[in-house]
Amino acid sequence: MDLTEKNMQDLIQKLSLLKKEIQKIIVGQDTVLDEMLIALLAGGHCLLEGVPGLAKTLMVRTMSQALHLNFRRIQFTPDLMPTDIVGTEILEEDHSTGKRFFKFNKGPIFSNIVLADEINRTPPKTQSALLEAMQEFEVTYGGQTYPLDRPFFILATQNPIEQAGTYPLPEAQLDRFLLYIKIGYPSAQEEAAILNNTTGAKKVVIEPVINGEEICALQKLVREVHISEDLVQYVANLIRATRPDTTELAYIKEWVRWGAGPRAGQALILTAKARALFKGRYAVTMEDIQQMVYPVLRHRLLMNFKAEAERINSDAVTQYMLTAIERPKNALS
Repeated sequence: MDLTEKNMQDLIQKLSLLKKEIQKIIVGQDTVLDEMLIALLAGGHCLLEGVPGLAKTLMVRTMSQALHLNFRRIQFTPDLMPTDIVGTEILEEDHSTGKRFFKFNKGPIFSNIVLADEINRTPPKTQSALLEAMQEFEVTYGGQTYPLDRPFFILATQNPIEQAGTYPLPEAQLDRFLLYIKIGYPSAQEEAAILNNTTGAKKVVIEPVINGEEICALQKLVREVHISEDLVQYVANLIRATRPDTTELAYIKEWVRWGAGPRAGQALILTAKARALFKGRYAVTMEDIQQMVYPVLRHRLLMNFKAEAERINSDAVTQYMLTAIERPKNALS
C-alpha cells in the first residue's frame, strides 16, 4: 500500500475512530486500550493480567470486531495439546486415483488476532507451541513451514489471584510479549456506567473502521517515525542500568536478580514510536519513552527474594530508575 501524506493522515485519524468504536462497549480503561493498540501498531503481542470480571476477553473480542480481522479464541486448559493450537496432519484420499495423502489442517493460530485465554493454565509443552509463531510469524509442522497471515496479533490473558493448577510462563516466553499490561478496577463513575450499559436491553453494534492492509501500512509507518540519537542512547542507558552485574544503581543490585536484555530496548523504542504515531506525531518524545517503559520492563525484570519479601515490584524499580538516569538535555519533552 503506497502512502501519500493524505493517506497517512487518514490512517492516523482512523486510529482515534478505532478507539472510539471500542469504547462503545468498553467503559474506561483508557491506558489499557492505548497500550493494546500501540502493541498492535508496533507489530508485537500483549500479555493482559487482571482479576476475573474486568472485561479482558470482551476487550479483545471488541477490538477484533472494530479491526475487521479474523479472530480466534483459544481457551487454555491443562489437557490442551500443541496440535490443538498449530494444527495437525489428517489422512485424506484422492477419489480420482484412490491414493491417500496427508494434509495439514491449520489450527486456530492461523488467524489475524488470537486470544490465548488463561495462558498459564496449560503445561509448558503447549505454551511453547506459541513461541515460534510469536517470534517468527510462522509455524513448522512435519518439516514444512507455514507462514501466518499478517497482521498477526496474540493477546494472552492470565489471572493473578488464582494460582492453583497453573503453570507460570517461563522467562523466555514472557520476553516474547512486547507489553505486559495490568488491568485494574474501574473508578466509581466508570463502574456505575458499566452497570447501566450491561444490564439494559440496548444492543450496541461495533462497526469495523480499519482493515488488515491498513494496519500493515501503519506498522511500516511506525518504523519511519523519527527518534533522536540522544533518546536512543537514553534508552540504552535505561536498559543497561537494569542489570545487577554492570549497573551503578544500588537498589538494582539489592532487588533485581536478572535485568532486561537488548530485546527490551528494541521494544521500548518501537512502542515509543508507535505511541508517537498514535498521538499524531512523527517524532518520539521523552514522554513516549516514560509512558511505555513500565509495560515494557514489567515482565523483563526478574526480582529477587529480598524484593519479594519487601513487596518491591518491577514497576517500583522502573520508577526509581527514571529519576536516577540522566535525561538528554536537548531531547523533546
